[in-house]
Amino acid sequence: MGKYLAPALDKGLDIIEYLSMKAIPQSQMEISQGLEKSPNEIYRMLVCLEQRGYLIKETPSGKFSLSLKLYHLSHRHSPVDELVKLSKPFMEELSNESKQSCHMGILHHGNLMVVSQMRSPGPVSLSIEEGSLFSLIKTTSGRVLLAFMNETRQKQILADDKDYNELSKEKKADLMLRLQKIRDRGYDLEKSELTMGVADIAVPVGDSQSGIFSALAISSLASISSKNESGEFLINKITEAVTSINTALGF
Repeated sequence: MGKYLAPALDKGLDIIEYLSMKAIPQSQMEISQGLEKSPNEIYRMLVCLEQRGYLIKETPSGKFSLSLKLYHLSHRHSPVDELVKLSKPFMEELSNESKQSCHMGILHHGNLMVVSQMRSPGPVSLSIEEGSLFSLIKTTSGRVLLAFMNETRQKQILADDKDYNELSKEKKADLMLRLQKIRDRGYDLEKSELTMGVADIAVPVGDSQSGIFSALAISSLASISSKNESGEFLINKITEAVTSINTALGF
């Protein structure tokens, strides 16, 4: 528990987080039951959030749902927006030239979040929904982000990472060696641990110290490695795309 408490703020955030997990509008009673609080305890907070535009109250049911206000606030002056906007044309070019899907991911509360994707131009295409969250240590993009952040930040992230903490001492040592190899060669190329028959290549974009830091990845249905022709071709293409993106971002 934090040193400084703000019960009213906690209640408001609890309501917002609860509604964000629900696919349909919720009544005051349903919200109170979900939060294990009395209806009276959350009534004033619901009224306040509705008046401030964070909640929408449906008529005649009186049920509550989230408005788009949080979405709009999160997209004001966001470095992620700038990153996505500037990288789109280069991702499209990469997808067209490589004939593969590509996506961009960032660090988000200890996970990898996909913020942009470009499908391949072919009839069969891999698609990763924007906003999806994945494990850092189980994805090429996540490992790239870990490999290229500073040591202090890396230790903080891994200390709170559930997947990392479940590893044996030997597996943790193997992962750290793997991250160092990624840093040395500038990319990660591995079979996907989450999707059968898929191989991923990921390269860092931006700089971890600047606040604009992400990983660009190609997901391929073909069997690739850095030692075969297709692997070398894709590595060159994604590296060219990242160089162009970094130049556009001012790096």
